[in-house]
Amino acid sequence: MKLVKFLQKLNREVVTIELKNGTVISGTVVGVDATMNAHLKKVKITVRGKNPVSYSTLSVRGNTIRAWLLPDSLNLDALLVEDKVKTTTAALSAKAMTGPGGDKYELYKVDRFHYLCFY
Repeated sequence: MKLVKFLQKLNREVVTIELKNGTVISGTVVGVDATMNAHLKKVKITVRGKNPVSYSTLSVRGNTIRAWLLPDSLNLDALLVEDKVKTTTAALSAKAMTGPGGDKYELYKVDRFHYLCFY
């Protein structure tokens, strides 16, 4: 499954996005477009070393995102189903996914969160 297709299924989920500059953004996903730009509502932004700021809506450019922190309650098996082919989380975490432009992504679980990391 293409990474962008997976991210587009995260509508109405509360996620945390870590940017490459260290900024942390938490909010509810409204949508993700084909270039992985994330559109969020009820957003709280924490810039490194500064106080958090809240916004009603925010769009984040896809190429500035380092990682998506997904809630533990998220049913990954249901989200990763693609045209009657089911990919398990274990199989997915064992290999890297490729996104637009051949960028590498990896999904793994630590503590209560699922991390979607870009490298």
